[in-house]
Amino acid sequence: MADDVTSNGTGAVRETALKALDHLAVAMRPQLHRYCARMTGSVIDGEDVLQEALLKAIEAAPRTEPLDNPEGWLFRIAHNAALDFLRRRARHNAVHSDEDLDMIAASTSLVTDRQIVAASLRTFMRLPVAQRSAVILRDVLGYSVDEVCTIMGGSIPTTKGALQRGRARLRELAEESDDIRPPELETAERARLMHYVERFNARDFDSLRDMLADDVQLEMVNRTRRAGRSDVSEYFGRYAQTGAWHCVPGFVDRRPAIIMFDPQDPSGPPRYFVLLDWENGSIVNIRDFLFAHYAIEGAELFTLD
Repeated sequence: MADDVTSNGTGAVRETALKALDHLAVAMRPQLHRYCARMTGSVIDGEDVLQEALLKAIEAAPRTEPLDNPEGWLFRIAHNAALDFLRRRARHNAVHSDEDLDMIAASTSLVTDRQIVAASLRTFMRLPVAQRSAVILRDVLGYSVDEVCTIMGGSIPTTKGALQRGRARLRELAEESDDIRPPELETAERARLMHYVERFNARDFDSLRDMLADDVQLEMVNRTRRAGRSDVSEYFGRYAQTGAWHCVPGFVDRRPAIIMFDPQDPSGPPRYFVLLDWENGSIVNIRDFLFAHYAIEGAELFTLD
């Protein structure tokens, strides 16, 4: 009987912890994405890392005792997930750079702070991993040096050294030209994208359904997933019932994408984007960020003429 009571008590704590984690993840998701996107250099890869981190957090949620600092704990998991991603991508051979451990972080001016916050994801990728992480956490997200140390798992001198060197490097990069040549699409790929956008803006959703492969996959990021032509076809029905979102073909972080504009504010900034994968002329995957507007912040956007 005692074992049953203990087991039930542990299960209740676990259930409570998972509910609290779910509420926290919803509230922190935009912040976590800002961090992951800047660490990976892409809002798309950042979302992948964020989802991986949240799955790991669910698996690691405490079974007996509540967390002392759940926000820091969640950021720590996201930090480690980002580092794992970078290792897999082989962009860096080591997690730590060669900072002077005794370096003390210098204060920055308001102008420099604005430059850091506004720096592009591509610019952040030019920093060594430790510098990048320290600057994002401290200057973009506003965590204290102590909190940054906890998330990164380093010492105060190491963190301050990474922070100073990262700030200095970003100031240098801010002086460089940011003239980037837009990506290009092959003729067939461009025609497919343009045709999809044309049919969407015409609200010809039956034509779009005809483009779906039988085994098509749909992810409504931060909301739901569907699979198979029948279930995914309902996706277009939802758009048919809503306002006339206007879309434009283009690129998000140099990947072909459909960039979406609010029908209530057609001259305003883009609100979110949709990614399509094609195979043998049919759509095999749709990744729609309608419920993840946070993901477009900081993205490198180009529109096709």
